Amino acid sequence: MARDAPQIDAYGGGGFRLSTGRHEGSLLILRDEAQAWPVRSLADLTLESFAEVLAAGRAEVEFVLLGVGAVNALPPRAVRDALQKAGIGLEFMDTAAACRVYNILTAEGRKLAAAMIAV
Repeated sequence: MARDAPQIDAYGGGGFRLSTGRHEGSLLILRDEAQAWPVRSLADLTLESFAEVLAAGRAEVEFVLLGVGAVNALPPRAVRDALQKAGIGLEFMDTAAACRVYNILTAEGRKLAAAMIAV
């Protein structure tokens, strides 16, 4: 299934270069649309950070691909539990790896949300 999702061409310097242009700060891609995401570090991550993803629900989002920053670390339990309860999977890794995986998965047509903390 072909999609019109933006590709992540580069990351770093506090933002991302997408196929649609430069995006400063952290990034949420949901329904193939990139938007600002007010999470600056894993410590800032709360359940509210995923309100739009949870509202979209399992019908639109199979799983969240979370780029947690420069170094991989475990997201807060409240976030993990809420996504699991909603039937939405969670894959997390450092932002560099998450950017590469995102491009592959969107090319495959997977229904995912990407939440990337800027590095």
